[in-house]
Amino acid sequence: MQFLLDTMCGGLVSYLRMCNYDTVYAGDRNLEADDDVIAAARADNRTIVTRDSELANRAADAILLTAHEVDEQLAQLHEAGVELELPLEPAVCGRCNGRLERIDPSESTPGYAPEPGVFESETSAAGRDDGSSRSSTGPTPVWRCQSCGQYFWRGSHWDRVSETLPGC
Repeated sequence: MQFLLDTMCGGLVSYLRMCNYDTVYAGDRNLEADDDVIAAARADNRTIVTRDSELANRAADAILLTAHEVDEQLAQLHEAGVELELPLEPAVCGRCNGRLERIDPSESTPGYAPEPGVFESETSAAGRDDGSSRSSTGPTPVWRCQSCGQYFWRGSHWDRVSETLPGC
């Protein structure tokens, strides 16, 4: 399933991408008019996620949300049949919607990311952890976006998102 979120649902973008959904945000494409949103969704075969009942009624495939808060919107998506679970292998960049690739453990990473060949407990001791105190039995897997170059790993942010998702 691929989504196009209108500007009223921008808070859901990173959550859906972290669940490996190809998710476009209308605000990133300067899509404001309903006709433009509908045309873009139709061209890319996307389901529109919106709080605008008129837009939802006009679209061929839409999920209408009524909640204002992100956690309530996530619950409504879940009730609509959208599986909201964090995958073992993330595939979609939370920043730009590009494709992620797992980096080789021998590669170095920027200072904000853990070293992929280092065990998490070693990473914490080296001060390069994201604040998580979890221990691991293997090296920290790290992914890089093929489009924007951003690095991702399952750290404390991953844990917080997991706790927020109704499907987890």
